[in-house]
Amino acid sequence: MVYRILVINPGSTSTKVAFFENETPRFEEKINHPIEQLKQFPNLWDQFELRKNDILEFLARYQISLQVLSAVVGRGGLLKPIPGGTYGVNDAMIIDARKGIQGEHASNLGCALARSIADQAGVSSYTVDPVAVDEFEPLARFSGHPLIQRKTISHALNIHSVGRMAAEKLGIDLLKTNFIVAHLGGGISICPLKGGQIIDVNDASSSGPFSPERTGSLPLQQFIDLCFSGKYSERQMRKLIMGEGGLIAYLKTNNAEEVERRIREGDDEAKMVYEAMAYQIAKEIGAMATVVKGDVRAIVISGGLAQSKMLIDWIKERVKFIAEVLVLPGEFEMEALVNGVLRVLRGQEEAKTY
Repeated sequence: MVYRILVINPGSTSTKVAFFENETPRFEEKINHPIEQLKQFPNLWDQFELRKNDILEFLARYQISLQVLSAVVGRGGLLKPIPGGTYGVNDAMIIDARKGIQGEHASNLGCALARSIADQAGVSSYTVDPVAVDEFEPLARFSGHPLIQRKTISHALNIHSVGRMAAEKLGIDLLKTNFIVAHLGGGISICPLKGGQIIDVNDASSSGPFSPERTGSLPLQQFIDLCFSGKYSERQMRKLIMGEGGLIAYLKTNNAEEVERRIREGDDEAKMVYEAMAYQIAKEIGAMATVVKGDVRAIVISGGLAQSKMLIDWIKERVKFIAEVLVLPGEFEMEALVNGVLRVLRGQEEAKTY
């Protein structure tokens, strides 16, 4: 049986689109949305028709008829906390995505774009392992004050995907093992993956290591001083943490290749900052190993930054005593989305209801 699936993955300034036949990508594009183009839209959801039309043009470009589709899947965003899995898109999901119930992110558009195009094609729409996947164990929810509860905002889609890949590569049962998974991209998520579940994770939007664009955890007293200094608005402070932090704040770039070039040319500051990011990543990996009491089969490192040998070597030096390090560079979100739908279409698991 050949299933033909349209995959939609909205990002802040792009929409990744792919047409799969079973596990094989036949056509794939990253449709860029220039900042100047997006500025004409007052809010995220005003971009909906633009992005939908771009997707329909992608289908027309490759002469893909809506009638051949078996399903449409979109990346899930900041919905209410839910367990991992493949979900059929319903009205409640789209309402929460529009509300931005846990925040505004381009991935919130994914389920609505999938539903709209699937409805035109007369097929089902899905999302898989949205950003808001919550599989925390009870102790992980404590923050240190009852007014604030730790919540799970992570790169769950890629984490679950590379967990499956690592288990297959090592010839072990994912449900009977523990990994520490580090997704290293514009944001960073590091978690213990216990029996295939993300039982703890740093909030990729505001805690853990600093990343190319985010500050990660900050000293709270100094942060409070900044908040009440009168120099920054609430919007500016949020941007300082997520979008203008990390490598951008220190080195005025979020491009790891540029940072490495500067290091090779003798830039000592760039080397110190880049190594400090590796140091914080390694420290978070070590912390997450304590959650499973050191019972770690492997440390799995993925994401765009996993392509940086310099960064990975620094991390390995500090964490190799915990377990072997398995590097799966790149992001596997498109494959993870289509595989989640295929498991449902093939009857290997049931679609969950949001």
